[in-house]
Amino acid sequence: MLSSLLVKDYMIGDHLAFTARTDLLKAVHTLLEHGLSGAPVVDENNRLIGFLSERDCLKAALDASYFRHEAGEVQEFMSRDVSSIAGDASLIDAIQMFLANPHRCLPVVEGSRLIGQLSRADILKGLEKLRRDGR
Repeated sequence: MLSSLLVKDYMIGDHLAFTARTDLLKAVHTLLEHGLSGAPVVDENNRLIGFLSERDCLKAALDASYFRHEAGEVQEFMSRDVSSIAGDASLIDAIQMFLANPHRCLPVVEGSRLIGQLSRADILKGLEKLRRDGR
């Protein structure tokens, strides 16, 4: 059953994304405001170029306290080695990625273009809905 379910049917398509030049403090505020643990970073063509996580933000705070400087831009702290998943991948693929990595959400791409995000919670909500609808 899970192998026939696709990531694109469970992802959040109206996703939050930052640009590399976004002010880091503004990005932190936005993550907190939306209750997110991180968000993708895209270029001007909406291609995925990085990911800004809570961990990256904590590192920025620590660096700022040690070196007594302003936080800077997202590009200075984002992770550039980003795991992502294709929209036409199965939910089994997504679940395996979540189990193998500490990621809480994955950018969903079509080629290199960002089309959405998928979180662990999105999968669980989708499975719960399937269970309810199946009764």
